[in-house]
Amino acid sequence: MTLHPGGKTGVNLSRSKYDVVRHALIESLNRPGELTFSLLGDAVQRRIEGDFEGSVSLNYTTVKLDLEARGEIERTGSGSPQRIHLIP
Repeated sequence: MTLHPGGKTGVNLSRSKYDVVRHALIESLNRPGELTFSLLGDAVQRRIEGDFEGSVSLNYTTVKLDLEARGEIERTGSGSPQRIHLIP
């Protein structure tokens, strides 16, 4: 079960799917600076294309929220677009 940064109920996601998306997301952010929500989603999509069954974008959003709730990544700013970076 994933966590949600707003305290909402998480999503029940298989561990194997979670791990694939988490790894792609962390690897995509493992560089200086931050990425927008869209650019990060595109990077995750490219990394797992063909190796993933199901909706990459839906699972990306779920894992991103979980990692925010766990304090591994962070949104910066309050406007749009969301900007996301790893927490050192």
